[in-house]
Amino acid sequence: MSENLLLFLEIIGTIAFAASGAMVGLSKKMDIFGVTVLGIVTSVGGGVIRDLVLGNTPPATFRNPVYALVAIFVSVIIFIPGVRRFLFKKQSIYEKTMLIMDSLGLGIFTAVGIETACIAGHRSIFLLVFVGMITGIGGGVLRDVLSGNTPYIFVKHFYASASLIGAFVFIALWNFSGQSAAVFGCAFAVTALRLLAAKFRWSLPKAKEDF
Repeated sequence: MSENLLLFLEIIGTIAFAASGAMVGLSKKMDIFGVTVLGIVTSVGGGVIRDLVLGNTPPATFRNPVYALVAIFVSVIIFIPGVRRFLFKKQSIYEKTMLIMDSLGLGIFTAVGIETACIAGHRSIFLLVFVGMITGIGGGVLRDVLSGNTPYIFVKHFYASASLIGAFVFIALWNFSGQSAAVFGCAFAVTALRLLAAKFRWSLPKAKEDF
């Protein structure tokens, strides 16, 4: 896959996750600084953790400011009064927008995380799956912790699970269909699973208060 196409996907993922982080900040009544910080952390947090795990230092976020700048721009747009009023006009608008942005970011960054590890020459399935998941869910976990919410990965239907399944889709397609098919197939699988899980209320077994 070309570097330009990979950068394009990363920008799309950055926009999606920055929007979800900024929206959570708005829901917590944060000021523009807090909203922007959550937007940045959500969009670049997973990638920073990925690069540290892979030994790519300093992380790409600090070598190329475009990711942070895009996240800041998106967060400021979300903070504009007219945009805020639209997003919070109805609870359903906020929830659907949040779901779409979060699902898209999760799918793209899971795929990009594994692709980055492959480009670095890593072939361990365990490492690829771990790096893909941590890239996909890392920013969201940091967002939820900073905003005082229980991280999605512990309570939401098929969040980390969708990333995990998508990682294996990537590996399978890499072996049989090539690099580009693996990236797009993984991103599509994760995003679709998240959206379907929300629509049909799929969830993993939960502990009951019987102990």
